[in-house]
Amino acid sequence: METALREQLESGAFVYKQLLPPQRELAEEYGVSRDTVQRVLRKLTEEGWLESRQGSGVRVVKVPPTRLTEPRPGTRGRVSLGPLISRAFEQAEVSLDVASLTSETLLRHLKNQEERVVAKEIDPRKVSIRMLLPGEEQRLAYPSAEDPDDARIWERWRGMVQDHCAELAELAVRLRDMGVDTEIEIRRVPMTPQFKLYVLNDSDMLFGPYEVVRRSITLKGVDGSRQGKPVAAFDVLGAGSTLSYHRWEDDEESHGSLFFASMRDWFRSNWDCWADPQLRSEGASNGTP
Repeated sequence: METALREQLESGAFVYKQLLPPQRELAEEYGVSRDTVQRVLRKLTEEGWLESRQGSGVRVVKVPPTRLTEPRPGTRGRVSLGPLISRAFEQAEVSLDVASLTSETLLRHLKNQEERVVAKEIDPRKVSIRMLLPGEEQRLAYPSAEDPDDARIWERWRGMVQDHCAELAELAVRLRDMGVDTEIEIRRVPMTPQFKLYVLNDSDMLFGPYEVVRRSITLKGVDGSRQGKPVAAFDVLGAGSTLSYHRWEDDEESHGSLFFASMRDWFRSNWDCWADPQLRSEGASNGTP
């Protein structure tokens, strides 16, 4: 948990003075105990990232400076999603093509942009988001229990994705109510993602492979309490994965442009292929919130 939460803080996934989710939600999100959550929050508070006040929750009090994390023309290497999302939403028309395992990171950044719209810091006219997510009808290579007969970890992932998709639908409605022409379309594909991909305004791209890890996940009961023994599972470092930056360049034959075009075409081919319900596995969903 510490590595993933630190990466989110360093990447700008949270804005200044933003409240973190309650400890109960953090424990569920990262599959750890409340004691672990409290230990990590204390450490990050001591390092100056967080501030805890009785009755007020835990707030983010240190954020990365945009000038250090926003890529400039010609920049290569590891960068953060937050500044790129912010820059994309400063345009009149915003387009995002996303392929991921859960959509959790994107959802958090989109909520940040919604707050900017509410505060009238930005005024996009149109937002178009297309997202590829794994289908729900087939168990994935990860997250999954090490015991092949135990489907609980997969069911936990499925519930999380359904919740995130519902939140995305609600966010789209709120943006429309504020006068932003918003379309969020999600297509489900029968595969376990090996990487996450973001294409922003057809000019900037972030790409990062998922790192597979073994860890124990404690499941919660119907009443929300954590119960039973931890489940040995295969999972990935999602929020903590390294993202490399790529940009479409004037020279279409340059290394950067060729990689950009190949990944953009990969997304488009999957998007077009799985648009036909007859080509998708039974049970996969395709809809526009």
